[in-house]
Amino acid sequence: MQLFYDPSLDNSFKQFFFSPEESKHIVKVLRKNEGDVLHITNGRGYLYEAKIISADAKKCKAQLIKEERTIPRLHTLHLAVAPTKMNDRFEWFLEKATEIGIHEITPILCKNSERKVIKPERLEKVLQSAMKQSLQTFLPKLNPMVTYKEFVQSTTADLKFIAHCQKSEKVELKRRLQADKDIIILIGPEGDFSSDEVKLAYENDFLPISLGRNRLRTETAAIYACTVVAVINN
Repeated sequence: MQLFYDPSLDNSFKQFFFSPEESKHIVKVLRKNEGDVLHITNGRGYLYEAKIISADAKKCKAQLIKEERTIPRLHTLHLAVAPTKMNDRFEWFLEKATEIGIHEITPILCKNSERKVIKPERLEKVLQSAMKQSLQTFLPKLNPMVTYKEFVQSTTADLKFIAHCQKSEKVELKRRLQADKDIIILIGPEGDFSSDEVKLAYENDFLPISLGRNRLRTETAAIYACTVVAVINN
């Protein structure tokens, strides 16, 4: 099955047009014709089947013939991650985290951050592509970049964790987790969180966690955290 994405779809539609980009891909690249059935998601948990009624490469038209709703998972995972210096590494994290299962991502600006600007439009395309490739119907939410302080002081969840490299007493993430809970995990930049940032997290009820014995890159640490949460909740 190949999955397409249209955020505007809901059950009020009977017929609709694909975007010019998707139309060209459907008709010119995939060589789909009138009568062919496609699968589309709106990124909000719905999977639709639609039949092509006009195979126009600029404005492909389809008619909805079936819809199915995916039941959301009982847990949510929100990762707050300092964007990496190299864009491709952060994009790789977004791609793999979407494939594994994540609900929300917030890029955070830390004292030791090497990247202070992101391109949300490009990152959204990475998320959409990964969602379609992995045949999922929920698109992770990408929030605007915020300062570390703003994020730590304004977010709530059942379980809140910080992964840092400073010497202190920590518990492995898998031993801190509980199934079916809302989870937030802070992942810092390559230079790690500063002492003041760690202190601020503790003051706002974030618990320190270990992600294993090895020192991990930012994107690797984030993927590891996603994987552990997925295993606990499957």
